[in-house]
Amino acid sequence: MNEYSRKMIKVSTTNLFREQDAGKPPVLDVRNLGIDFGGLTAVDGFEMTIGPTEISGLIGPNGAGKTTIFNLLTSVYQPTRGSILLQGIDTKGMTTSKVNKLGIARTFQNIRLFNDMTALDNVKVGMHNQIKCSFLASLLHLPSYYKSEKKANEKAMELLDFMGLADIADQKAGSLPYGVQRRLEICRALASNPAIILLDEPAAGMNPSETAELMHQIRRIRDTFQIAIFLIEHDMNLVMNVCEGIVVVNYGKIIAKGTPEEIKSDPAVIEAYLGRKNEVDA
Repeated sequence: MNEYSRKMIKVSTTNLFREQDAGKPPVLDVRNLGIDFGGLTAVDGFEMTIGPTEISGLIGPNGAGKTTIFNLLTSVYQPTRGSILLQGIDTKGMTTSKVNKLGIARTFQNIRLFNDMTALDNVKVGMHNQIKCSFLASLLHLPSYYKSEKKANEKAMELLDFMGLADIADQKAGSLPYGVQRRLEICRALASNPAIILLDEPAAGMNPSETAELMHQIRRIRDTFQIAIFLIEHDMNLVMNVCEGIVVVNYGKIIAKGTPEEIKSDPAVIEAYLGRKNEVDA
């Protein structure tokens, strides 16, 4: 069994967990999730369970509802029906900030960095839910303020170094190459100390070399921080090589769920998204 073994075990009739996560509660448990916008049903009956150190993928054609699902999981939208349990806690009615504090972080399809801030300061923004310094201490620059600031700088530099970005810490985010900005956004998400990170098309705009490095980084993040990762991605090479479980949606509904090997050969997936079977296996 190699370093990145993807052996999965069945934990219910519809879900798989990594063998290493057997007996542990899921980090994310989504049940009968749906949302309507006016008379339009955007997501319906979405269900999945993610183990505490699982790398999972969400794929489907453009407009299938993938980003809407991410917006539901992070409380950007409130569901019309169903429930989302994050570390066993129902997130219904919670704000995005509260859900983030509970343990979920995300990146975006369109990068959302603070372009005029340095890479270091962008990462420190991600620590907003952990900084323990009163407004008065910050205003008066009391000793507790300097202690908190020093701790934040040290942690931010550690994360930048982990992502291979320490040398650009003082550069403005907007001046960085596209691929570096993508990594910086992941770094900022890690700064919130999440139990699960949602990555929305992390390989978008990357060249093959950058995508290969991203695959390595995703595995390193999971193994180092022992967290779950859930990603939306159109790069099938990345999805099939890094994900242990995959959910496929079309028109807001799940059409398939399983391991990469099962998804590759599923007729409904091939017809709806992946193309001819010989293209999938190429």
